[in-house]
Amino acid sequence: MENKRPYIYFPVFFALTLILGIFLGTTLIPAINGKSGFFSMGLNHYDKFNDVMNYINNDYVDTINKKALTEKALNGLLESLDPHSAYISAEEFNEVNDPLLGNFDGIGVQFRVIRDSITVINTVAGGPSEEQGILGGDRIVKIDGKNVAGIKIKDEDVMKKLKGKRGTTVTVSIFRKGLKNLRDYSITRNVIPTNSVDFAFMVNPNTGYIKLSKFSASTTDEMVASLKKLKGLGMTKLIFDLRGNGGGYLDAAISIADQFLPDKKLIVYTEGSHRSKKSYYASSEGLFENNELVILIDEFTASASEIVSGAIQDNDRGTIIGRRSFGKGLVQEQIQLADGSAIRLTVARYHSPTGRCIQKPYTGDYEKYYMDFYKRLMEEDAGTIDSLNLLDTIKYKTPKGKTVYGGGGIMPDVYVPYKSEFVSDYYKKIMSKNLLYDFGFDYADKNRQALKRYGNAEGFMKNFSVTPAIFNDFVAFAEKSGIKADADGIKAAESTMKSIIKGAIGRNIFDDAAYYPAILPADKVFQKAVEVLNHK
Repeated sequence: MENKRPYIYFPVFFALTLILGIFLGTTLIPAINGKSGFFSMGLNHYDKFNDVMNYINNDYVDTINKKALTEKALNGLLESLDPHSAYISAEEFNEVNDPLLGNFDGIGVQFRVIRDSITVINTVAGGPSEEQGILGGDRIVKIDGKNVAGIKIKDEDVMKKLKGKRGTTVTVSIFRKGLKNLRDYSITRNVIPTNSVDFAFMVNPNTGYIKLSKFSASTTDEMVASLKKLKGLGMTKLIFDLRGNGGGYLDAAISIADQFLPDKKLIVYTEGSHRSKKSYYASSEGLFENNELVILIDEFTASASEIVSGAIQDNDRGTIIGRRSFGKGLVQEQIQLADGSAIRLTVARYHSPTGRCIQKPYTGDYEKYYMDFYKRLMEEDAGTIDSLNLLDTIKYKTPKGKTVYGGGGIMPDVYVPYKSEFVSDYYKKIMSKNLLYDFGFDYADKNRQALKRYGNAEGFMKNFSVTPAIFNDFVAFAEKSGIKADADGIKAAESTMKSIIKGAIGRNIFDDAAYYPAILPADKVFQKAVEVLNHK
């Protein structure tokens, strides 16, 4: 399953990803506190909704699909309450919940649909596809005998075809370079782990970096393992990257914040009209309570990620760097219904230790709510936090007297404007067409065997470089894609583009272990984090 995300450069495109990410990673309370009969109604209650539905079903001029109409009505009902209460159909239930469970049943491949072709990027180590001999670079042409190439198939449709109950079998027909005919593989589905820690490595002898993509059932175990590994390598400073993290389980957020906060420090409290105030505190069992900490956030950081960021900021525990987070401060409980569908209902708001409610305002306009972050991004991109329009924002004070802001999202301590990520107009055009990543994939695909000779990600990072010849090939590739060469623009962005090309090539051969170390030196927010830690 392709769940890794590169730099976020295109707000309009990623608005759709954000909506999906927050829907998949909404801050959940997994248990329903033993409640039963939640949707039962007493005989003395008038069921207007059911009466209307029966009237439509019996007397409407055309035949209707009662199930579809009911589901549409439920969606509208919940959407009118707030933007995060939601109805989940039985068909969508596993797809929505699997990312938060830490595993799913499937064949164990990471793929991308590239030029209308399902391309295997990597197989999951020890998974059924690896055992069958599926290789990176293979194209999946048919699934169970049905053509899936050249039909504009979407990622979610590929997932539906490849996932299934454990022990069931799916047949994939593979095109592999060098072979004349398709090769069929009969693969028995099995449990496939989904990691929430994308990558953890040492930036320098004393600074570690951990990228977290979601807060799932396995997040605490993964984070503890990563912290122990990096501390064992000498880590005394940590850059914790929550950019693009749409959230997840409330319990996981509390557990992660606990790794950084001393005993009895308030992490978050929740409160609602039908839920009494409940406060969550740190314990004495944190693995990184006293060392230097920086957290990276952006406009796609939401929900559980904001709980952690707010707790660290409000307790004067670390420095928040990046751009204002999304502003999702509502807590949902998930109630499964008898037909396998479910409802996620907002039952409380969460508040940071200083009392801030991170939830941004909602006027009932669903589209406007989700696109607000794009408008805000453009308006706030003035250059420094001092230039932002925060005069009407509610201000709070931390125990050490630092001013923090409410009114929607977490405002970073160190603001890095979006425009600083683009070093020239030429680079903007290149990124708007995703050409660096496309070129990286093509290069890796053509030179797969030669690149594998580096052995592993570490060998690739040490010994591979984007030579002038490779870079000139990229410039020619961009020209063929409609981006004319611009000497000044290329010169200004060359080092940045080379870093991303190297990362894109490395990811397609050695996964993220050869991606993040390559691209982070070109990341302005990451650079600022290193600078802040070096000056402390």
